[in-house]
Amino acid sequence: MTDVINTPQRSASASPRFAIVLLSGGLDSATALAVAMQAGFTPLAMTFRYGQRHSLEVDAARRVAESQGVSQHVVVDIDLRQWGGSALTSDVAVPKDRDVDAVSDEIPVTYVPARNTIFLSFALAWAEVSGAQDIFIGVNALDYSGYPDCRPEYIDAFATMANLATRVGVEGARRLRIHAPLQHLTKAQIVTLGRTLEVDYALTTSCYDPAPDGTACGRCDACQLRLKGFASAGCVDPIAYASATVSPTLA
Repeated sequence: MTDVINTPQRSASASPRFAIVLLSGGLDSATALAVAMQAGFTPLAMTFRYGQRHSLEVDAARRVAESQGVSQHVVVDIDLRQWGGSALTSDVAVPKDRDVDAVSDEIPVTYVPARNTIFLSFALAWAEVSGAQDIFIGVNALDYSGYPDCRPEYIDAFATMANLATRVGVEGARRLRIHAPLQHLTKAQIVTLGRTLEVDYALTTSCYDPAPDGTACGRCDACQLRLKGFASAGCVDPIAYASATVSPTLA
């Protein structure tokens, strides 16, 4: 099942430049959406219910899309819980109080196997149909949890594949571009950029293990990195935390 949510466009354009924006409801994707809009694109937002531990991020994505006046927002259902392999898609405990400032060669259990490849493939299909030449994804290679599908070489490889595996790429009518505008920014720089673009971070959620009411745990990798970003940017994170103390290793 796929939900399609249509909301009024912020501004009309005689010839819009469409871009597919992967929108998770988190801080990074909300910022990537704002960057795409600032660059003059008409965003088509895509969110996934993929069997993650909670649906709060889907609700957050809807709020962000509506607040930014996104013309079309689809919520796609796929079930990655069928094979699990991640603390986000199985009953494995989410790590807490981890030293995420010391990223090791070990990929954490919160990594969802092939998630960005799956998401980008769906975005690629919609891009072909919609006429969009551009896809935006909010991956980050600095303040992140060590996921292999957030690295610059991965994004470059996917862009190459996209232009080999699609009709528009083969026929040469247009080349598809993958934009990762936050890739080389720290979390603090992302927060600062988003505030400049008037992103309402109160609408977002980043926690891997939130309470039923949406309160963030404050202790998982995502919370710790987010809290560090706001603290380093000299501002207060507007969402609620059960525990909002930044680990000494991150301060």
